[in-house]
Amino acid sequence: MKKEHFDGYTYIDGGVCAAKGYTANGLNCGLYKDKAKNDLCLIYSEKMCNTAAVYTTNKVKGAPILVTREHLNNSFGKAQAVIVNSKNANTCNANGVEIAEQMCELAANKLGIKSENVIVASTGVIGEPLSITPFSDHMEALVNGLSIDGHERAVNAIMTTDTVQKEIAVEFKMGDAVCRMGGMAKGSGMIHPNMATTLNFITTDAAISSAMIQNALSDVVKVTYNCLSIDGDTSTNDMVSVMANGLCGNQEITSECEEYELFKMALYIVMSNLTKMLMERGLQSF
Repeated sequence: MKKEHFDGYTYIDGGVCAAKGYTANGLNCGLYKDKAKNDLCLIYSEKMCNTAAVYTTNKVKGAPILVTREHLNNSFGKAQAVIVNSKNANTCNANGVEIAEQMCELAANKLGIKSENVIVASTGVIGEPLSITPFSDHMEALVNGLSIDGHERAVNAIMTTDTVQKEIAVEFKMGDAVCRMGGMAKGSGMIHPNMATTLNFITTDAAISSAMIQNALSDVVKVTYNCLSIDGDTSTNDMVSVMANGLCGNQEITSECEEYELFKMALYIVMSNLTKMLMERGLQSF
């Protein structure tokens, strides 16, 4: 059921699949022995997305951060899929970058897209060896299971010490176009100012340039995730990404205008709600 927020922004169901053109899936690939706990997920857009991200400020950065940053640099802010695993952070491993690149390649090959248009994230134990085998063995099932109702399976896959799934979506208008934006997050410990240890993935069908997404994201993160502190620890793998595929039909936002402010407010609503969820569940874990 829809719930009014304010000024035309409405809460809706669907998480990262709420916006047009997005599907997701999550499954257990064997990293967790408990088969009821998913540990691998994929978010996919049927159309190429303008994309931006912000990353941990920790001096040590996990291999997935390095690979995602390089992919977005090389593609000039374009992405079409996100692959994420939990249980193992793929950090401080000698072959970490190689594994992260291979995860992107496996997903890209099954999806029929370029590897550089896949971004990657991992969360879990640092310094533990990670094999590509669980991912290669389950990639076909992961891709074949993509669906518009796969957001809950995807959220489950990014959880580590979390006890509750965290997702939100809103609907809003830009001119005659009805736009949607949804997000999911993980994190309940090692949360300190400047976004530590959270993974956050946001999707929208609004049309907006990568540069303007980056501007909005860099501003909004300062007053949401970067204000949150739970236990004073900072992590290595934190990331917030925003993907926009333009399928809602608005004229592409390329400058700071009225439509940009509407987009930025939607981003604030999504990110502030996820931040509150992280705070509430993080404090409960102590």
